[in-house]
Amino acid sequence: MSPASSKSSQSYTAEKIQVLEGLEPVRKRPGMYIGSTDQRGLHHCVYEIVDNSIDEAMAGHCDHITITLHNDFSVSVEDNGRGIPVDIHPKTKKSALETVLTVLHAGGKFGGDDSGYKVSGGLHGVGSSVVNALSSFMKAEVYRDGKIHMQEYARGKPKADVKAVGKTEKRGTKITFLPDKEIFDTLTMSLTTLLGHFRQQAYLTRGITVSVLDEREKRPEDDKVLPRLYRFHFEGGVGAYVRHLNEQKQPIGEVIWFEKETEEGFVEVAIQYNQGFQEQSIGFANNIHTTEGGTHITGFKAALTRTINAYARKESLLKEKDDNLTADDVREGLVSIVSVRLKEPQFEGQTKSKLGNAEMKTAVETVVNEKFAEYLEEHPSDARGVIGKCLLAARARIAARAARDAVIRKGALEGMTLPGKLADCSSKDPSHSELYIVEGDSAGGSAKQGRNREFQAILPLRGKILNVEQARLDKMLANNEIKSLIIAMGVGVGEVKDMTKLRYHRIVIMTDADVDGAHIRTLLLTFFYRYFPELLESGYLYIAQPPLFKMARGKDVRYAFSDGERDGVLKEWGVGAAELEESEQGEDAVQEETEEATAGESLKKGAKDKEAPRPKRVNIQRYKGLGEMNPSQLWETTMDPANRIMQRVTMEDAEAADAVFTTLMGSEVAPRRKFIQTHAKGVKNLDI
Repeated sequence: MSPASSKSSQSYTAEKIQVLEGLEPVRKRPGMYIGSTDQRGLHHCVYEIVDNSIDEAMAGHCDHITITLHNDFSVSVEDNGRGIPVDIHPKTKKSALETVLTVLHAGGKFGGDDSGYKVSGGLHGVGSSVVNALSSFMKAEVYRDGKIHMQEYARGKPKADVKAVGKTEKRGTKITFLPDKEIFDTLTMSLTTLLGHFRQQAYLTRGITVSVLDEREKRPEDDKVLPRLYRFHFEGGVGAYVRHLNEQKQPIGEVIWFEKETEEGFVEVAIQYNQGFQEQSIGFANNIHTTEGGTHITGFKAALTRTINAYARKESLLKEKDDNLTADDVREGLVSIVSVRLKEPQFEGQTKSKLGNAEMKTAVETVVNEKFAEYLEEHPSDARGVIGKCLLAARARIAARAARDAVIRKGALEGMTLPGKLADCSSKDPSHSELYIVEGDSAGGSAKQGRNREFQAILPLRGKILNVEQARLDKMLANNEIKSLIIAMGVGVGEVKDMTKLRYHRIVIMTDADVDGAHIRTLLLTFFYRYFPELLESGYLYIAQPPLFKMARGKDVRYAFSDGERDGVLKEWGVGAAELEESEQGEDAVQEETEEATAGESLKKGAKDKEAPRPKRVNIQRYKGLGEMNPSQLWETTMDPANRIMQRVTMEDAEAADAVFTTLMGSEVAPRRKFIQTHAKGVKNLDI
């Protein structure tokens, strides 16, 4: 051992090991508990507090929850449940209320049948205490036994003991918290996102009323048109939820709904098909949305395929010579909700995105096999509609396989060359490689010349790609532009898709800032959302933001991405109306003139010009398309990692995204017209 390493070992002693006590670990690593510290994590804090009230509702003790967004960025959640106990906890020797809100893994959700809850979403017992730790202020008010009990906290630490502050006939709990600006990137919450989540909770818990009140004076841009108060109450449960999801689609038959209590837990399922081609299966465990699925979804899909094949064989809708319907066949156009409730759910991580209980696969399979088969037997007309949809999907799958195999063969045969129009990058490391999907050959030419060939690839698209919302895979793969894009990405499509072979970890949509550009961008987003949602989930899809204006004043050149930015630069330069009018006469020809006149002008004007130099002229160029930029301008403004602005496309709310794509790109005209009429006044920079 060297002297240096020996010295290092001696200095590495027990006192170097850091022990974080109480709620310190939460503030040290907030992402471990709430996923992130951006707006998504901020919303998660509200969900954690509301989850506790939902647990009271599932236990049968609460039927009304009110969420209030206050003007100072704080949030209140009040329910009419039993109220958190306030008596002294035998282990901590403190009030149970203080224990629940200041100690990790403390709560009424760990015991057996005699515990506070038979089922709950708050599995880990860290929700309330985590929110407390990440709040600069929290106040808990408990209404029980005719009294109001109250305690306040600062960053997770109680300011004083729990005390009775008044009398009341109410019962329940009210938690008010102010997220800590030292922890979160923003304190502004999106009402639309919160409403989507709470509407979902109201569907999942029949008979409960969830009220949302927004008291804020300044609201996020996308929330300005929304009312202040909402109430959600659905007696139809998940059946009503499926009906809501299929509102703007063409449903096949009625909603199929069934539920059953099993030894493993409670299972509730709702199913309805539509004439579309996309599947939308949503899973919940104890009212927690399992975005990554889990054993309950696996069991549902297996049982669905088995039951439909068995019925089709029995009724001779599938002949002996026919192959069984595949899982993809029976899930085309399917909208389903699978909601389970169990005593000890095993989630992956505090954000609870995937259910791991093996017994729930068996429970859901058993219930779906029994109840779904019963429904098909009792409703032969609906059953034939469902089987007919699945058989049509099977025929399309066979045609699509031939088309897909042609794409795969072409990709393999072309091998190293890839599509001829693709200007590939030299880097073979996907994590450092970018693919720019560019509108038109003109912009594609500028992008190819202006790019960094080391890590930036360019794929120009000619015209508008197919609207995949209204086309099956076989028709989609007949489109040359889509075919080139799939081969360029390298992952295949459909059954043989392998995202580990993705050749670029940044795929950037770069279109003109006009109506046609917006349409092409929407068509591409629809394509990626429907067939490559993994790109959005992984954060690999981006939208480039080319500038709208180039402004030159002498040698000072600026770019503006909106009318507001342009006006801000002009204000900074102190440009008067006369100068602006003069500059706009030559709007399309950018000139960089200095204060000094040319040599010839100086001779003509003489000394008079030297005493009063002419003010700098401001020239503004409005870019109507990417093709108007020369390669150096395109690199400097839109492609240079040091300067560019890009929007990352995410799947924060997949349900809302699905509804928007169905509205804008689906076959139904009426919902699209209504959407356009509703939002027309809010459109900015509309090119007519």
